[in-house]
Amino acid sequence: MFPRVILKGTMIKKSQQKRRTSPCNYKERFFVLDTQDLKYSERRPGKKPTLKGCIALSRIKCVEIVCSDVPIPCSYKYPFQVFHDNHYLYIFAPDNDCRQRWVKALKEETKFNNLVVKYHPNFWMDGRWKCCHQTEKLASGCNEYDPMGYASKGPLPQIPEPQEVDIHDPGQRVVVALRDYTPTGDNDLPLHKDQEYILTDTSHAEWWTVQDNMGYVGFVPSTYVAEKSATNFDKFEWYNKDICRGEAEELLMREAKEGAFMVRDSRQAGVYTVSVFTKAPGSNGEKNPRVKHYQIRETNTEDFYLAEKYLFPTIPELIRYHQHNAAGLITRLRHPISQDRVWLRGSSKKKWEVSPTELSLGQEVGSGQFGLVLEGRWRDRKVAVKMVKAGAMSEEEFIEEARVMMSLSHCKLVQLYGVCTQVTQDCPLCLLFEFMDNGCLSDFLRDKRGRLSQVSMLGMCLDVSEGMAYLERNKFIHRDLAARNCLVSKNNEVKVSDFGMTRYVLDDQYTSSHGSKFPVKWSSPEVIKYSRFSSKSDVWSFGVFMWEVYSEGHLPYEHRSNGQVVESLNAGLRLLKPRSAPEPVHLLMERCWKEKPEDRPPFAVLLHELASLSDL
Repeated sequence: MFPRVILKGTMIKKSQQKRRTSPCNYKERFFVLDTQDLKYSERRPGKKPTLKGCIALSRIKCVEIVCSDVPIPCSYKYPFQVFHDNHYLYIFAPDNDCRQRWVKALKEETKFNNLVVKYHPNFWMDGRWKCCHQTEKLASGCNEYDPMGYASKGPLPQIPEPQEVDIHDPGQRVVVALRDYTPTGDNDLPLHKDQEYILTDTSHAEWWTVQDNMGYVGFVPSTYVAEKSATNFDKFEWYNKDICRGEAEELLMREAKEGAFMVRDSRQAGVYTVSVFTKAPGSNGEKNPRVKHYQIRETNTEDFYLAEKYLFPTIPELIRYHQHNAAGLITRLRHPISQDRVWLRGSSKKKWEVSPTELSLGQEVGSGQFGLVLEGRWRDRKVAVKMVKAGAMSEEEFIEEARVMMSLSHCKLVQLYGVCTQVTQDCPLCLLFEFMDNGCLSDFLRDKRGRLSQVSMLGMCLDVSEGMAYLERNKFIHRDLAARNCLVSKNNEVKVSDFGMTRYVLDDQYTSSHGSKFPVKWSSPEVIKYSRFSSKSDVWSFGVFMWEVYSEGHLPYEHRSNGQVVESLNAGLRLLKPRSAPEPVHLLMERCWKEKPEDRPPFAVLLHELASLSDL
């Protein structure tokens, strides 16, 4: 009698690392679970599937999800483990529902096996268990294993008995994660984009408390979630609750900017309309200023769309996409408009607009592409004020840069506090940033030359890689990463700054159409040749940044012209190893400088490998 197939599907398998020196890799495999075995095969177009592994169910001793806060370098982010024959197989599912199905099925098929009493809820990495720090791979686990449980819960401080909860309970307030969030503190909860959470506390304006479907509770940034209920979009600058079609047209025609838009309530309860202004030519070929109205429609599977091919689980995600892609609309949604003309709002729903009367300016602390940076005071807070010199950028460009900065929130990025758009003779357009007492990193490195420890230099690289991994996860590119564009705090923490050249890219690639200037000595070959920017060109720049740190502030290619640098790169030459750089760090630099972008590691991997060096 043939075994019955229980589950099958494509997931990602991590190498088992049977020896400590084994390379770590992630490979897509087609898994089949039947009543006898767990098998996985390699599938290649036009070729017969190749069986790569087969585990008899009778040999499995533990099946459980993996709870970890380390960056996951593959595209599937939901890991679980299968312990068999003294080996650990780590499998990564595309979503939590898929992971739970496989764990539940495997537990059911193996519940009468000779199972472990305790298991390890975290990964075996770099020769130790991340959960209990034991250095023997076959050491007894640190959590009780429940073979009958749906999926065991990992430990979480201050939650003594986590219980699985029903997020579909109509009495609960449910939020949807607009993006991934990696915890920065012990009491934070990770967010996974598009996943639903129960909202339990909104008393703190900037940090809400949510509960996931495993019962874990923690803080998340309030800007990273939106209530699933389609009736609460107050936090978004594009939403206008009480406005009719005629009023919307009047406001947008008065604004008269291509792509000015708003989302408003339709006449039909629970339905929403996007109204957008365009000057696109009419049938006679002449400019035809007008307002187009698009109703947001919903599928039977509760997805939202404006154009049928582009479906989204939430309305905020739909709007976010069309802000960067027309995709069936007459124009992309460029400028959100609201009745009270508030363009920029903070996570606490307070206006981010700063009155010039609230701001006092002090001495100059630096200069940038668009003007001076001054020390300032705002509401008893020390701030850095980025002034925009006349003619350097339009108000629209200024608002767009501020909008980019507002959408980013991470402890390793310099934080934006507010903006001032009320131009006076003494106060032009300006942005108010977190003040970093120790200034520019390149100057800091030169001032501390000869007095920096290995721990300090590695810490600087870790700080910046963490900030850049965050940008990478959120599909932002920096385009000008260098020590001069990183700042140092009072306690010597390094943060990424200067997002004036940042662009949001849905396909992770931006090609300049204007022959934009860029810093050649920090630029990758594809940027130099084609002005083609991506997160992988940022990785190249990060390699140069590491070189700057370990050379203690020396300029790369110090005595060569830009032309000579280009010739050297074309010949395959790279920067030499700085005297202070350990060999593993230099090897990471060289990996950042691979000729082909696809051969360079993502920031998530760089962050993990730098962190592993800090444990040595």
